[in-house]
Formats: sequence, C-alpha cells, structure tokens
Amino acid sequence: MKKLFTLLTALLLTVCTKALAQGWPQNYTGVMLQGFYWDSYDDTHWTTLEAQATELSAAFNQIWVPQSGYCNTTHMQMGYLPIWWFNHLSAFGTEAELRQMIKTFKSKGTGIIEDVVINHRAGNTNWCDFPTEKWNGKTMTWTLADICANDDGGNTKANGYNVTGAADTGDDFGGGRDLDHTRQNVRDNIKAYLSFLLTDLGYDGFRYDMVKGYAAHYIGEYNTSANPKFSVGEYWDGNVQKVKEWIEGTRANGAIQSAAFDFPMKYAINDAFGQGSWNRLTDATLAADQAYSRYAVTFVDNHDTGRPKENGGAQLYANVLAANAYILTMPGTPCVFLRHWKMYKQSLKRLIATRKAVGLTNQSQIVKAESAANGFVLCTQGTKGKALLLLGDVNNAQTAG
Repeated sequence: MKKLFTLLTALLLTVCTKALAQGWPQNYTGVMLQGFYWDSYDDTHWTTLEAQATELSAAFNQIWVPQSGYCNTTHMQMGYLPIWWFNHLSAFGTEAELRQMIKTFKSKGTGIIEDVVINHRAGNTNWCDFPTEKWNGKTMTWTLADICANDDGGNTKANGYNVTGAADTGDDFGGGRDLDHTRQNVRDNIKAYLSFLLTDLGYDGFRYDMVKGYAAHYIGEYNTSANPKFSVGEYWDGNVQKVKEWIEGTRANGAIQSAAFDFPMKYAINDAFGQGSWNRLTDATLAADQAYSRYAVTFVDNHDTGRPKENGGAQLYANVLAANAYILTMPGTPCVFLRHWKMYKQSLKRLIATRKAVGLTNQSQIVKAESAANGFVLCTQGTKGKALLLLGDVNNAQTAG
C-alpha cells in the first residue's frame, strides 16, 4: 500500500508539474530569431525561410514569424489587422507553404512562434462584421456585443455601430475593433483559435501582440487552455516594475503563464551602445533580476523599434553587433532581429556558438556587471564555464580562465 501511495504521489506531481509548466521553460538554453522586419515580404516568405532551415536551425531554437491569417489581401499586408483566424493565406505565402515550412523546421528541432493578435480585429466588409468561421466541429460567431463599448475612443459608436461590450480592460487601439475579453464568447473563440494554431497548423508557441490592450489575467486563462511551450507578451514599456507586474498578472493555477520582452533592457542598450552611457547597463532589467530572468526575452531591435524615430521606432544605429554580443552573454532568452542576422551572420553564429558552448541559460548567474568611464565588463556563469564580455574601452581586465 505504501508503494502504491508513493507511485500515485509521483504521478500526481508529474501531472501537476506539467499543468504548471507553461509560460517559458526553466534553465532554457535556446536562442530565438525574429524572422521578419517591417515589409519583409521576400525575406520572410515561407518558402524563403524553409530554404534556410538547415542553417537557421543550427543557430536558433525558435523562429518568430508574423501573424499568418488571411487579411483579405496578399499584397503589402503584415497581418496586424487580422480578419480571418482559420484561413492562413497571407502576404508571406499560402497555407500549404506555411504548414510545410513549420513541418520542415520542426523536423530539425526548431519551433515556429506565431504572432498572436487578439487585442483587436478588423471587419470583413465594414468596421465590425467579423466573419463566421468553423473548425473542429465548432462554429465561431460574433456580434456587436463582443466589441468594447468605448472602442476607438467612442468613434465606433459615432459611426453607427452600436457596440455594447464592456469597457476596455486595457489601452484603446484605434486601428481596429477592440475585443471585449470579459465576454465568454470572445474567450471561447480565442481558445479555439489558439488550439488551432498549436494542434492543427503546428506552431510551437505564441508572441502576444499589444498585451497592454487587455488585462493580463486573460493571458493566464488562454495559456492554461492552450498549453503552449512558449509564450511571450509585447508589454511595450521601459518601466521594469510595470513589466514585472504584467508577468505576475498572467498567473493561473499558482504559476506565471508568460514571458515578456525586456523593453527596459532595450532602452538601456540604446543609451549604452548608442550614446556611450555604459552605466545604463547596470539599471534594473528583467534579465538582470534572477527572480524574472526566466521570463525575459531580450532583444536589440524588432520590427517596430527597428524603424526611424520619425516612424515611431527606437532604432539602435551604432555598435549593433556589440549590442547583440551583450544580449547573447546575458541571462534571459535572446531574440536576434532578422536585419541583424543578415548584416552580421558569421559573427552572430560565433556568438551563439559561444553562448551554447559555455552553457548559458535564461537563468544563468551574473558574476560581474560593472561600468567604467568608457566601457563595461560583463561576466556570466554558465553550466560549462564562464563568459566574459568586454565592451568599449576597458583596461586591466582580468581574463584568466
């Protein structure tokens, strides 16, 4: 009887651990590639990416791709105003090409991360007529009650659409109709969509777009239902405390359910590498905090920030390769931008190989992080050794070992 009790206890612990193991893995050694930039229709075509599967899989464990649903056109459409959720013809290729690309990368051990846009949506023929879709025996329908009552600052109602959902639980977005996540119908449809992405199309996880647009606890509910291997939210804010609060807000069943992009680190990188303010690298970031580094996805630039300031971006123009060396030496999960990969491929291959040879993980310990007058010293402990990174003009650095 005692043996049976012990066995049952072990089985229960295994089941509970699996149920709680959402969000982002512990001690993760992987590196991600953002496989697109704004208007990267040729470079990010599904067949173009698939043709590079052997080379990319040797360096990257995940590749984040754009929202792949049909937006009523395949011309100059990045997917951030989604219309169809279960039809995946896009500006990047056909659904068949998408499925084959995902399958090819998966066979080489690399997962594809889908850009999930569920804060807002565009109508099929007018502002609010979301299409009815069917999948796996379920019919997804929509009404004006599924759209936030104060959508677009009241403009939606002013234009004759009597939206009757609850008030928005996050920031308003004027480009599309904000979904009312308090509605059971909205949540059920989203859960079906996420299940389709994982179990039918074969995606490995999610990058949630504009998570400031709805309460964080809905991410916890959606991920508990879908159970993705990887989830990262775009909480675009340089205030590290606010990003941590969002991460904590995704808790469900006692566990954090999503990582977040380390925007506080992004802005510190801009000041340090772009302006020589090396002391900014000692500021608080997700990756530098052992309590949150597991949930930090670090980056130098992305499709939004990697544009000129006048276009809403925050692009780093100087010392870009050095900045990539920094994120690849820090804890957290580094996400390399496709533009940078194209510019510095051979150097980035060596940096990624170094990270993996030393055994750096998303929870590695920072041994030293010190700024000098004209530089910075970073030393990180991996499972197989230490990595030492010298930035700027550093004198008398101890490099033994």
